Amino acid sequence: MEKFTEDETGSFYSYLSKGCRFCQEGAKMVLFVTGLCPKSCFYCPLSDERRGKDLVFANEMSINSDEDLLTEAELMNALGTGITGGEPLLRLERVLHYIRVLKASFGKEHHIHLYTSLAPDRQILEKLADAGLDEIRLHPPQKCWNDLNNSQYADALQYAKELGIEAGIEVPALEGAEKVAAFAEEMEVFLNLNELEFSDNNSEALLKNGFCLESDTSNAAAGSCKFAGIAFQACKKVHFCSSTYKDAVQLRKRFQRIAKNTARDFDEITEDGTLVYGVIEEGDQELAEKTLKSMEIPSELFEIKNGKIEIAWWVLEELKEGIKEELKASGSRLIIIERYPFEDGMLVELIPL
Repeated sequence: MEKFTEDETGSFYSYLSKGCRFCQEGAKMVLFVTGLCPKSCFYCPLSDERRGKDLVFANEMSINSDEDLLTEAELMNALGTGITGGEPLLRLERVLHYIRVLKASFGKEHHIHLYTSLAPDRQILEKLADAGLDEIRLHPPQKCWNDLNNSQYADALQYAKELGIEAGIEVPALEGAEKVAAFAEEMEVFLNLNELEFSDNNSEALLKNGFCLESDTSNAAAGSCKFAGIAFQACKKVHFCSSTYKDAVQLRKRFQRIAKNTARDFDEITEDGTLVYGVIEEGDQELAEKTLKSMEIPSELFEIKNGKIEIAWWVLEELKEGIKEELKASGSRLIIIERYPFEDGMLVELIPL
């Protein structure tokens, strides 16, 4: 067995592609180019918001123009982009366009990798290489795993390597993963194994296929890690990405990068990369603004928005009694919130004062 590195989340690897290294740093923007897909993998976690819909997202932001895409990349100071779906190659021209836009804007060093469940032919791979694609990860469905050597996936990997695209396979850690590992070793490509996870959209299918949760505090499917361990013995270049790792490391570091570039002077950035601030909402907003000014609160410690005032949480906490007294007749509400570091990011916690 190859030497490998293991961390406290249960992830381990003997090899990391460049795309994975940037992902570990939270420096990869996730570019979702379409929710359309010809496959029907039972473990697909795609949400109803995106499944079967021809939409584009960068991280959590809906993309309607090239400017939207570049703004999101700049907000997180992205060093690279991972293109995913759905099935990205169903919108090949869109993929090629975005690769060219990103490379033109951020330089050739902006690393781009692509996931696909298809086995692209040489002509498609030539177009991707010409556009500047750095890395491709093929996702053969589980039903193909017994005979990958005689499949189009073998041809696709060989073509990609000949064209200078780093090639690999990325699949969930399921029974039979050791066959994928042996195939990856024979093709001399890397193998990424992802711990199988329960989501709102695949939980019923996973249960029907005999899977259960590893624990009450985890979304991981019991036994998935075991299959990864078996597969690891058959391939020199393997990376197993645990469910915990994705949340505890990758997502947190991406949030931290975004928060660093988007936080206002009065926002507190948590260790998880979320933002904490206070809010004065409802009631008489003009009176609320006058109250803050009469208390000589510096203007850089609050922001007036439509229908509310956002303010440093520690200021709101310290002066809450005085502010309440001034605003109680108008029905204003004082709260402290924690949310993801995006515009209208998901609410993590709300504390009424």
